[in-house]
Amino acid sequence: MKPAKNILQPEHRALKTGVLVLDECNTLSFAAAVDPMRAANRLADRPAFDWDYVTATPTPAELTSALQVPGIPLARFAGCELLIVVAGFHLARHATPSLLAGLRRIANGGAALAGIDGGPWLLAEAGLLDGHSATTHWEDLENFASRFPEVDMRPDRFVVSGQRLTSGGAVPAIEMMLHIISARHGAGFASRVAGLFLHDGPQPHSRPQTRLGSDKHNMLTARAHALMEAALDDPLPLAEIARQLGTSPRSLQQQFRLRLNTTPQDHYLHLRLSEARRLVTDTDLPLLEVALATGFTSQSSFARAFRTAHGLSARDLRQSRATAAE
Repeated sequence: MKPAKNILQPEHRALKTGVLVLDECNTLSFAAAVDPMRAANRLADRPAFDWDYVTATPTPAELTSALQVPGIPLARFAGCELLIVVAGFHLARHATPSLLAGLRRIANGGAALAGIDGGPWLLAEAGLLDGHSATTHWEDLENFASRFPEVDMRPDRFVVSGQRLTSGGAVPAIEMMLHIISARHGAGFASRVAGLFLHDGPQPHSRPQTRLGSDKHNMLTARAHALMEAALDDPLPLAEIARQLGTSPRSLQQQFRLRLNTTPQDHYLHLRLSEARRLVTDTDLPLLEVALATGFTSQSSFARAFRTAHGLSARDLRQSRATAAE
């Protein structure tokens, strides 16, 4: 096994990169990997990245938008310094023995490996994240931690662990790519690349993921939001949230009103019901288990709250999705 070269150090030479694109990955995740490299090449006085598209089979990968991406089949791909794995849906179907063997071969050649969205799952299936910290999309964090106990699962937007980089989704992937650009070409250059996308620039990778994006949070409401997300099944009283944050319930109420034009209680309920909708549409959990997983002690109170929030019952929503899929 060839030792991995540290790609996160100052280097003017172009980084030889492979972008492994899997069927049914999100177009935005694909663009998040590629467009920062394109922008860096545009701004640099020499190429910053030299990349090839790689596919699991000789057939072009088809994204969720029906966009097709032809590439070098992984079995014939000679190698690179950084392999970025972009995946989305139906990961178990993609985790074929040949794909996992191909990932191991590239890793054994000394490449750094990055996973975006569902990409970390495939890296973990190949055993390439064992002993590393990693993240994935917030929908899959619990299942990921259960399936891969040798991986230190983090809820961060993106994680850097040695020569392994993982991102929870498309926007954090942009931040991850800017992190690579900053490490190799300097923070000033990375900020210029970020400016092309009207992005605020490189972000600390330890920021947690959030189910409901908002740029209106301040530090206090963001920390309260994180506490709420961590306790959807057993909601914390407002007084306990305030205590953990070292403030008063009244101050917390004021900040939520000022920043988000809502109350902490309503914000918390919105988080719980958003998660309930996801569980209803994306899983086969019995509705009673959905209710318990989102902090409702009775199915009747859950049913009333769900209908008020989403305009139809959980049962009707699940049935409509099942009918549409037929």
